[in-house]
Formats: sequence, structure tokens, C-alpha cells
Amino acid sequence: MSKEASQHFSNSSTSCGQNTDDDDDNNNKDNKESVVLDLLVISELPKSDGWKKQGITLYQNCWFPSNLLPNVIAFQKNFKAKYEDIIMASFPKSGTTWLKSLLFSILNRHKYYYNNNNHNNDNENPLLTTISHHLVPAFEFQFYSNYPENVHDLDTMPSPRLVSTHIPYASLPDSINKFSKSRIIYISRNPLDVIVSFWHFANGHPERLSREWTVEYFVDMFCKGDITFGPYWEHVLGYWKASLARPENVLFLKYEDLKKDSVGQLKKIAKFVGMPFSQEEENDGVVEQILEMCSLSKLKNLDVNKYGEVRPNIHNKIFFRKGQVGDWINHLTPSMVERVKNIIIEKLNDSGLSFKL
Repeated sequence: MSKEASQHFSNSSTSCGQNTDDDDDNNNKDNKESVVLDLLVISELPKSDGWKKQGITLYQNCWFPSNLLPNVIAFQKNFKAKYEDIIMASFPKSGTTWLKSLLFSILNRHKYYYNNNNHNNDNENPLLTTISHHLVPAFEFQFYSNYPENVHDLDTMPSPRLVSTHIPYASLPDSINKFSKSRIIYISRNPLDVIVSFWHFANGHPERLSREWTVEYFVDMFCKGDITFGPYWEHVLGYWKASLARPENVLFLKYEDLKKDSVGQLKKIAKFVGMPFSQEEENDGVVEQILEMCSLSKLKNLDVNKYGEVRPNIHNKIFFRKGQVGDWINHLTPSMVERVKNIIIEKLNDSGLSFKL
């Protein structure tokens, strides 16, 4: 973990206060026993081929990466939401890296962006030396990885805690979606572009592939729903319906809207998280500074994103490809497009949610 990232969340080999007395030792023992039971249950769940060799496991109607499912269950059992929490959620390859950068910048803009009362410049900005996935860590990838041996003390994070996830809305802990006022920002994307981006991402790690993933095979698995964190339509619908039922707590975004009206969407996000841009900030061009700092052209050409690794053998550069709307037309055949369109129209029918396909 980079020095910059460590400033935004704390890591300890034990949970807060653990090993101070016999009760804490007993709690740690109980946690380990619980993990063993979870693994036994997981072993009996349906399995399928994912793009990674570890495969995927069906749990709560979602195909989770098999190696991450213990982390997901630990998160569900142990996470306690706070009122001020800000949770960025997405289906993979829907604009996650971009939105993380934007959210981090919105919440920390008084430290790193210029206005008349703040003459800092972007040489101090952590995005210059740290990929946004480390600045906005994910529950299932970082916080609950190798639980309970490696426990991150989330209580030490500065408020508001900015965290992320690919976990579907229905699988979030009750402390988030029932008992707290945590704010969730979800970004969705045209499924055709998701398919192409996901396919490129998977094939960017040939040593981790479970088999040869042609675009034809990827489309087939996507349409069957047998894809990492899928089915796609269940994922987007879960957060879409939550945004209709709880608009003050769940903001549903579309990647295409963020590309088309970046200024308007950034203001919308800032207002939703309780940090609207002041007129002075707008006059000083802070909105435009953030968009420039978080642009694909800027981030893609930083050394950290050309040569670094977000996790072992997962190179940062794979998260920065084209970022275009409609790139699917260069990769998918008319028959593939027609199949995806028909499924999405059927699955999203009468929901009020639609994508330009």
C-alpha cells in the first residue's frame, strides 16, 4: 500500500482493541470458527467458470468471484455503517476508476485544488502518485481480504469514510441499506460497452484466464448471467430501484451522462454527498480543475498508472483503455448486439430504466 493511500484508511493485524484481554482472544477465536463454517457452506454452493481461474460461485443470486466470497460474507457480518459514509458502487467496467477519482477529488478539493483562498497545486495531489483504487478502497478487495487475520480498522478513517464495492444492493449489509443514512453513488453503463471493456480487461491478464475468452464466449456468458458479479441486469436494477425508493440515500448515475455533461454531473454528485460547489469555487474553475485532473488522458499518462500494480499481477494500466461511449461497434457483430438488446429490453421491462443501445 502506498504512503498516500495509507493516510486515508488504517490497517492493523488485529481489530480495534483486540488482544487486550481474554474476551478479545475469544472473539478472535469465534471469528476464525465462523470463517471455517462459511467456507464449508461456500463449498456446497453452485460454481461456474469465471474469466479467472478461481471461477465464480452463486451466492444470494449473484455470481461472486470464488476467491472473494469469504471476504463478502465477512463484510456482511461485520461492517457497521455510519451516517456520514459515502459508498461508491458499480458493476465492473462501468466507470469505476473514473468515478473513484472524481469522488476523491470532490471530498478533498480544499486540500488539492486551487481557489482564491487555497493556493495549493496539483503537485500535492495523491492521484498523481496513487491509483484511485487505493485511495477509495473496496470492501471485498481490501478491507475484508484474508479476514480475520488481516483486519482494517475502519473506525480510524477520517469522516466521511469514502469506500467502494461491486457487491449488489441486495447483498449489502442491513447496516447500510436498512439502518443507516449512508449515501450510495452507483454508476451504470451501456451493457454493450461493459461487455467490450470487461473482455479487454480479462484478456489483459492472460496468465489468470481460466480458458480462452473470445468475445463470442464472453457475450454468451454475459447473456446467461454467468459473469463476475452478474447477472448484469440484476445488479443495475437493484441499485436503480433503491434510487427510486430512497433518492436521498442512493444516487444512480449513467456513464454516458457523465461523459456528455461532466460539469453538470459533477455538481450533482457534489451536492448529493453534501459538499456542493460554492459560487466562488465555480468562478475559480475548481470544477474544471477536477475534471482535468481526473480525465483519462491525464491519469493514463501518469507513471503510477503506466507502471504500478493495484494488486499483485494486476497492472494499473489495464484500468485505462479508451473510456469511450459506443466502442462496442468496433468489436461486436450485429447478431451479438441483437441478442444483448433483446435480453436487456426483456429484463428491464417496465422498470423505467433504459440504455441507448
